[in-house]
Amino acid sequence: MSSLGLQATGAALAAIDRHVPALVDDRVASRLDGKDHTLWGPATEEEASRRLGWMDLFEDSRELVPQIEALRAELAAEDISRVVLAGMGGSSLAPEVIAATVGCPLTVLDSTDPEMVGNVLAAGVAHTVLVVSSKSGSTVETDSQRRVFEQAFNDAGLDAASRIVVVTDPGSPLERSAREAGYRRVFTADPTVGGRYSALTAFGLVPTGLAGVDIAALLDEAEETREVLATDDPGNPGLQLGAAMAGTDPLRNKLIFSDEDSGLVGFGGWAEQLIAESTGKDGAGVLPVVVDSGDPETLSAADDLLQIRLVADPEDREAPDASDALDSVSPVRSEHAVEVFGSLGAQLLLWEFATAVAGRILGINPFDQPDVEAAKTAARGLLDATPAEERPDTVIGTVEVTGPADVVNGPAGNPDDLGQVLAAVAQLVPAHGYLAVHAYLDRVGYPELEVLRAALATLSGRPVTFGWGPRFLHSTGQYHKGGTPEGVFLQVTADSDLDLDIPGRPFTFGQLLAAQAAGDASVLREHGRPVVRLHLTERTDGIGQLLRAAHGTQGSDGA
Repeated sequence: MSSLGLQATGAALAAIDRHVPALVDDRVASRLDGKDHTLWGPATEEEASRRLGWMDLFEDSRELVPQIEALRAELAAEDISRVVLAGMGGSSLAPEVIAATVGCPLTVLDSTDPEMVGNVLAAGVAHTVLVVSSKSGSTVETDSQRRVFEQAFNDAGLDAASRIVVVTDPGSPLERSAREAGYRRVFTADPTVGGRYSALTAFGLVPTGLAGVDIAALLDEAEETREVLATDDPGNPGLQLGAAMAGTDPLRNKLIFSDEDSGLVGFGGWAEQLIAESTGKDGAGVLPVVVDSGDPETLSAADDLLQIRLVADPEDREAPDASDALDSVSPVRSEHAVEVFGSLGAQLLLWEFATAVAGRILGINPFDQPDVEAAKTAARGLLDATPAEERPDTVIGTVEVTGPADVVNGPAGNPDDLGQVLAAVAQLVPAHGYLAVHAYLDRVGYPELEVLRAALATLSGRPVTFGWGPRFLHSTGQYHKGGTPEGVFLQVTADSDLDLDIPGRPFTFGQLLAAQAAGDASVLREHGRPVVRLHLTERTDGIGQLLRAAHGTQGSDGA
C-alpha cells in the first residue's frame, strides 16, 4: 500500500498558496498525466514530446516483472548470486536507492577510479552477473567497466557472454553489440523516458529485481500514486511540492535535503540528480544540497535556502520520550521548509512529477541537459592529446595545490598547512553562492572524505555540495555549468599505486579518471567558475593530511 504526504511552512507554504491555484486552473496535473508536451512553452515542445513516457510506463514495466524474476531464478540455479551494476547517473542512482532501501545487496560500480574498479573485481567473479546499463550505449565509463569485467570472466575460465545482462534503449549501439556478442539477456526500455526519470523502467527494475527486490510491489506503490498526482486539485502533493521547490519569492534556490528517519536510504542522492540536471540551465535553476540532519545548512537562516526534510509517515513515528526532551534542547530550525513522507515507489514518482512542475514555474525545459556533454568532450580531447605536465602553484606535504592567488598564497600570504587553504577556499564563496567539493577517488574506500562537506559549510557559512567524480558529472554537473553562476569548486584528485588497463582502449582507468577531472575543471573555468585543485601525490598520507586540516577547521566561525 502506498503512502504519501507533505507539510509546508513559511516561504514554502506561501509559494504553494501563490502557485497551486493557477496550476489547478491550467489543468497542469491532468495534462502532464496525459503527456501534454506543450506545458513548458513552444521552445521545449520538440524535446518534451519525446520525454514523457515516464507518466504511463506501468504496463510496459509490469511486463518485465516475470521476465526478470525468471532470469533471477535461472541465475540462482547456476549459483550466481552477486549482482554488479555498471552504470552512471540515471542508470545507477535509482537502483542504488531501491536496493539499499529494501535491503537487497547490489554492487553499484559507477566510477573509473582504478582502486574502486579493482576492489570490485577483487571480490571475485565466480558467482557474479554484470548488468551493463546505458541508454545510449556509448557512455565511456560503462563501456570501460564492461570491457574489464568481460576480460575478468574470460580469465577465470567463465563464459563471459552468459554472465552479462544489458539494459539499453532500442536500436542503441550497445543493443546491437550485445546481441552480436550473444550476451545472456538484453532488455530495452522506452526511449521516451530520460535517464533521470527512468527509476521505474527497466533501468531501475532489472538490476534491483535480479538483486531480490519485490519490484511488483514497487510498481504498485507508484501506480497508486499516479492516480493522486493526475488530479487537478489544490491538495495534489505533486503540484504542492513543485510549487514549493520553484515558486518561493524571492526564489530560495538551494534545497537543503536532510533525512529524518524516512527509511529511504540515499534518496537525496537520487533526487539531487533529478532536480539539478532538470532545472540547472539557462543561468537559473534550483540546486539540491544533500546533508545530514543537524548539519550547518539545516540550521541556517539564509534567505536563499529552503529545507527539504524527508520524514517518516506520521502513522509510523514513535512518540517522543519525555525524559529525552528534558535532557536536550533542540536547535532552532528554519521555518521555511517542506516535510515529505511516503513509500519508496510513491516518492520516486512524486519527485519526478514535482520536478516537471517546477520546470514549468521556472520557465525551464526539465528534460534536456545541454551542458553535460561539455565535460565529456573535454575529457575525450585530453585523452587524445599528449598530456601536458601541470605544475602545482604550491605543495603542502603530499598535497599539490593549484588555484587562485588568494587560495594558493593563503590568508597570511604564506600557507603552511591545508587548514589555511581550506579557509581561503571558503572565503571565495559569494554571499548567495555555494561551494562544491568534487572528489575523484574511490567513494566506497574513502567515505570519510565527506567530512569535508560539513567542515567547509561551517567555515563558509554557505551551502556545500559533495560529489564523487566522475559520478557527479552525470548528476549535479549540469547545474554547476548551466545553473546560477555562483559556485566555487574544490577538486580533490590523487595518484594511485594501482592502475588498470581497459581492454581494447589506448588508455587506462587512471588516465581516464585524470582526463575527466581535468576536463571538467577546464570547462568550469571557461564558464568563469573559480576552481581549486588539491592533488594527493600519496593517497593515504594525503587523505590523512586533508582530514586533519578539515578537523582543525571545525572550531572556526563561518562567514
